[in-house]
Amino acid sequence: MSANDYHFVTHWRVPGTVAEVAEVLSEAEELPRWWPSVYLDVKVTDPGDEDGIGKEVSLYTRGWLPYTLRWTFRVTESDYPHSFALESWGDFEGRGEWRLRQDGSIVDVTYEWSIRAEKPLLRYLSFLLRPIFAFNHRWAMASGERSLHLEMARRAAARMQPEDGTNQNEPIPPPPTAPGLREYLLPGLLIAGVLLLASAGLRRWLR
Repeated sequence: MSANDYHFVTHWRVPGTVAEVAEVLSEAEELPRWWPSVYLDVKVTDPGDEDGIGKEVSLYTRGWLPYTLRWTFRVTESDYPHSFALESWGDFEGRGEWRLRQDGSIVDVTYEWSIRAEKPLLRYLSFLLRPIFAFNHRWAMASGERSLHLEMARRAAARMQPEDGTNQNEPIPPPPTAPGLREYLLPGLLIAGVLLLASAGLRRWLR
C-alpha cells in the first residue's frame, strides 16, 4: 500500500428505518443543507438510470483541516435501500460502499471507503502527515453522523406537522469550520513539522 492510500470503515447508529435513511443518503443534492460542515457545493451532473446506477455527482468538500477537495463520484452498484457503491475521481480516487441494516428502531449504517489521495498536498505529504489526514476524515464522518441524526429528527417532526412541514425549534446542523487563527496557525505548524522531520532525517544521513 502506498503512503497516500487510505482505507476507512465508519459505523453510524441512527434512529429510523432503512428506507428513510437510504432516502436521505441518496439525495446527493441535499448534502450541503443537512451536512454543511463538509459539503460546500454539490451538483448532480447525470441522474443515472431508474435504479440510480450511473448517477454522477460533482462535489466541493472540506473537513476540519484548512484545505478543500474537488471530486466526482458515480454510482456503480445499487441494492436500494440496503446498499449502494460508488467510484470516485478527482482529488482522490477509489471506491466507497454504503450498507444499511435494520436493528430494531435503529439503522446500523456502515460506510467503507478505499481511496488514493491525489491532491498534491495529500499525495506528497501523506508519508509524514498520514495520521492528521486520517483524523480529518474521521472528524468529517463524525460530523455527518451528528447531522444525520438532526436530519432524521427534522423529517420526523415534519411528518407530525402536515400543514407546512416546518419546525421552528429544530436544531441547526453544524456549519463549516469557521476561518480564524486555525486557518493560519495549523498550516504553519504542519510546514514546520515537515521541515523539522526532514532536517532530522538529513542530519542522520550525514552522520
